[in-house]
Amino acid sequence: MQLFMDQGAVAAVVQIRWPEGQWSKAYGVRDLETRDPAQPTDRAAVASVTKTMTAIAVLKLVDDHLIGLDDPVNDVIPGFTSTLKPPGPITVRQLLSHTSGMPEVNDALPRDVDFRAALSKTLTMEEALQLAGTLPWTEASVGSFKYSNTNYFALGVLLQTLRHKPYVQIMQEEVFDPLGLKNTSLARVDPHEPGLLHGYVTLRGERIDTTDTTPADPNPAGGAISTMDDLNLLMAGLFQGRAVSAASLREMKTSPGFSPYGLGLWEHADGCSRESRHEGRGGFWEYQTVAVSSSDGRYQAAMSVTTPPMPTELEDPSTDNKRVLLNGQIESTLNETLDRICKPAS
Repeated sequence: MQLFMDQGAVAAVVQIRWPEGQWSKAYGVRDLETRDPAQPTDRAAVASVTKTMTAIAVLKLVDDHLIGLDDPVNDVIPGFTSTLKPPGPITVRQLLSHTSGMPEVNDALPRDVDFRAALSKTLTMEEALQLAGTLPWTEASVGSFKYSNTNYFALGVLLQTLRHKPYVQIMQEEVFDPLGLKNTSLARVDPHEPGLLHGYVTLRGERIDTTDTTPADPNPAGGAISTMDDLNLLMAGLFQGRAVSAASLREMKTSPGFSPYGLGLWEHADGCSRESRHEGRGGFWEYQTVAVSSSDGRYQAAMSVTTPPMPTELEDPSTDNKRVLLNGQIESTLNETLDRICKPAS
């Protein structure tokens, strides 16, 4: 963590859990203006770790026999066929595993270096699908792993359609409340909220606080705000069998392709088990977050780092690689830590 701070990170917060206890730590500051010290209980935007949460809610649809993993969604999600023009039947499993070949909605957004106007506009799930529908979706792309946020916007609409409730309410009732996630929400962020890690980017050398901007509201692909404690509760609840059925959990752990990605979960080697660990990973311009769990739910580790203020890739393409590298370093740090403290299950 000190290494990340030495590289210019604004803050780093972490929590580790193992059968005998837990440990947490925070470095840096919540806010570069007030300089309030960061706390381990602070909330951060966890980006695509949200996909793991959304995937749980979708697997509960399967458990409740409202849809099957290999059922096509073309005629279930309103406007799916007419808006996105899929080249063939697309299943729930393909959406969850990023093997649908669906175009990436972010590729259809404006590419203006001055991003402020775009970030001040909300984008509904339906609007996200419409935007993605302006891009080609080829038959050759179906079946191969191609990470696309659009898959999870489609799953958000699927949840609303089959549950007959707003996505945010579904997530509260189906995921957050049952697993005890008291500090996780999908609401837009009030930058004056206490206990919030602020995020920053630069634009032509000027530092900009982007904490209060939410491009999509709600965002089933990346809209959650959470704490490291809640992320560990999420992963513990899932892998200890308290979130979905045993059959659905097996499906979530299984990659349908050659990529180390199952249904809403990344895969990573476990130094104490023949089974893999599983992860939720998320990255925004301002935040990088990883949440890891052993397959049996005995060990968890979660860390969020507020990235050093730097240009977006729209202004400086090299910064995208820096953010990806930081996310990989967090992942390695957490897994190496678990490798040092874990003990094989008896």
